[in-house]
Amino acid sequence: MKFLDQAKIYVRSGDGGAGCVSFRREKFIEFGGPDGGDGGRGGDVIIECVGGLNTLIDYRFRQHFKAKTGVHGMGKNRTGANGADMVLKVPVGTQVLDDDEETLLADFTEEGQRIVLAKGGNGGFGNAYFKTSSNQAPRRANPGLEGKEMWIWLRLKLIAEAGLVGLPNAGKSTFLAAVSAAKPKIADYPFTTLHPNLGVVAVDEREFVMADIPGLIEGAHEGVGLGDRFLGHVERCGVLLHLVDGTTDHAGEAYKIVRGELEAYGGGLAEKPEIVALSKSDSLSPELRKEQMARLKRAAKRTPIALSALSREAIDVTLRQLLAVIDETRAQEAAEAMPKVAAEAWRP
Repeated sequence: MKFLDQAKIYVRSGDGGAGCVSFRREKFIEFGGPDGGDGGRGGDVIIECVGGLNTLIDYRFRQHFKAKTGVHGMGKNRTGANGADMVLKVPVGTQVLDDDEETLLADFTEEGQRIVLAKGGNGGFGNAYFKTSSNQAPRRANPGLEGKEMWIWLRLKLIAEAGLVGLPNAGKSTFLAAVSAAKPKIADYPFTTLHPNLGVVAVDEREFVMADIPGLIEGAHEGVGLGDRFLGHVERCGVLLHLVDGTTDHAGEAYKIVRGELEAYGGGLAEKPEIVALSKSDSLSPELRKEQMARLKRAAKRTPIALSALSREAIDVTLRQLLAVIDETRAQEAAEAMPKVAAEAWRP
């Protein structure tokens, strides 16, 4: 299945049905009177977050979604049926934005969440509604109200607890394949990864989700290479694993390029907890490995991990450090979610 993480669609709720002008005319009925029913309500446009989806590909080849119009009222005081709702199903992590791509209308972070994006128009009143003691034969009925229409953007941000960042060919996909059952494309040329990949990582009988995004290059925030479009997929991550290719000319400069792009993107990525690792360390001589580690340590201002996905060097150490940060983040979020207890005990 092709991966699609954003789509622009048109939605319109249903119009309300028109009211009916009708009079009861039957043999031997002397005083029939008005009996026009009301129109039915137009259908709503509903967005629902469901499981089993991980892409917005359903909105690639169909961009217009309209709810049904309410049925018109009929004689014998019959109210028209309500129009059918239009339910749009999206994966967990989807954001709904207005046409300006800035105004956030909804953010789906849990399965089962559901919102009414556009309510259908009310049905019009039939002439029976307007009957009064001074107007016993009204010949008017209301038309139904029009539905709401709008263009919206659907933007998917994958739900993962750890994210992989780095330059192209830094070994991110190889690392994800080594620690999970994911099978990302791996090759010896840049930009092998063209869309984000997810993998479930197991360590010490614990599991967490890791996201791998396409590599960044200098100027990505200005659209160079694949740009910074996919950085949104690591906005929700609790920790970043920054992989720096040990075979590059200068590990410290490579680190600074990616950090510069994270800061230029914003979204709080530069402030997220980060673990730095020198990848492909098995390909380095002892002298070059020591030199690259020193360069990376000066640039990152922390001690990096010498990592190799092929020889599995320091794999378990890295995963345990990621899990420790994830646990700390979870505990902090749980503490913030708990209601604050008053300092003093309650007294009658």
